[in-house]
Amino acid sequence: MQTELSPADGTADLQYDQPNDRYVFHHDSDSTATITTTIVHALASIADTDVSQGEFSLYDSVDPDALDRIFSSKADGTERTGGHIAFTALEHEVYVYANGDVIIYPPAETPRPTPSN
Repeated sequence: MQTELSPADGTADLQYDQPNDRYVFHHDSDSTATITTTIVHALASIADTDVSQGEFSLYDSVDPDALDRIFSSKADGTERTGGHIAFTALEHEVYVYANGDVIIYPPAETPRPTPSN
C-alpha cells in the first residue's frame, strides 16, 4: 500500500502523512546543513514557531551536538545505516534514523471531558 504525502508549508522535503498522522522527511547527509538544523527548521514549520526569536531551542529536548555526532559518518568515512534516537520536542515525538529518515508525530489531542447534565 502506498501512502499519499503532501508537502508541508515552508519546508520543501517535509511531507505530511495524513493516514498515519505524522510528518516525514529525509535529511540529506551531503547537504551543508546538519541533521539538527534540519530538525529544528522542520519542527519550527510544523509547530509554527519562530526559531530566530528564541521561541524554541533543541537543547530543551536533546543535546544537538551529540545528535549530530551520533548520525555523522563513521571514523572510516562510511555512512551509518543502523540505529535511531527518539525524543520529544515542542510536545512532538521525533524519531531520527541513521539513514537520514526523520518522523515527527504531532502532540496527541487530549480528550475533552464530557459535560455532565
